[in-house]
Amino acid sequence: MNTSKLLHLTLTTTAGLLAVAGFGATASAQTSPNTVILVHGAWADASSWSKVIPRLVAAHLNVVAVSLPLTSLADDVAATERAIALVNGPILLVGHSYGGAVITEAGNNPKVTGLVFVAAYAPDNGESSLSLATANPTPVGAQIRPDASGFLKLTAAGIEEDFGQDLSDVEKVNLIATQGPTAGGALGALASTPAWKNKPTWFVIAANDRTVSPQLEKTEATRMNATTITLPTSHLAMLAAPERVADFIEAAAAKAGAK
Repeated sequence: MNTSKLLHLTLTTTAGLLAVAGFGATASAQTSPNTVILVHGAWADASSWSKVIPRLVAAHLNVVAVSLPLTSLADDVAATERAIALVNGPILLVGHSYGGAVITEAGNNPKVTGLVFVAAYAPDNGESSLSLATANPTPVGAQIRPDASGFLKLTAAGIEEDFGQDLSDVEKVNLIATQGPTAGGALGALASTPAWKNKPTWFVIAANDRTVSPQLEKTEATRMNATTITLPTSHLAMLAAPERVADFIEAAAAKAGAK
């Protein structure tokens, strides 16, 4: 091979390697979440996200809906952390109701680049879902019934009138039948290292919430400086207004890595 051909081959090979390297640098610089992990609240299960999931998938997001055991805050955080461990790349963590307390702890994982709270508790250090609820009472409190094992359930009236009062009769029947008994100790467990103090945050305030006080939701959103939307729904905003909630989560996913 003569000198001219050797030089041409060397330059072509080097250019190709630089192009590949450049592509890799661009890919590794991507920080916006491509995975959304959804965390349900007390007296619920992962199906509470059933209307939001297909909309997020249609927006080309990978979606994981965690099933919490609702046996303790530590157990519920561990279940969420197992879901996080199975994901490659950045994650947007979304929590509804008591699920907000769960993502407040699990959100400290370095893979998590943003947190979305939906009509949720977001306790500070030394606070709990129970302490926030006690300080900000709502009508659902009168509809909570304990069992002999320390688990709590809502009455049918509580679900129909205070939990999802704007849902269809069929949805209410399903919620009554499938509600997850929740350990009282889970609601009373204290937050230790709130991730919302160090991560970008978004908050859906449910204006007609009779389970978590709308005023508490506003206070929480303000103290974490969250990007906020207020919807005219019951506590179950993701079932009552799934399009709005899904659009809000999608927007948060697009901005989380750069915020």
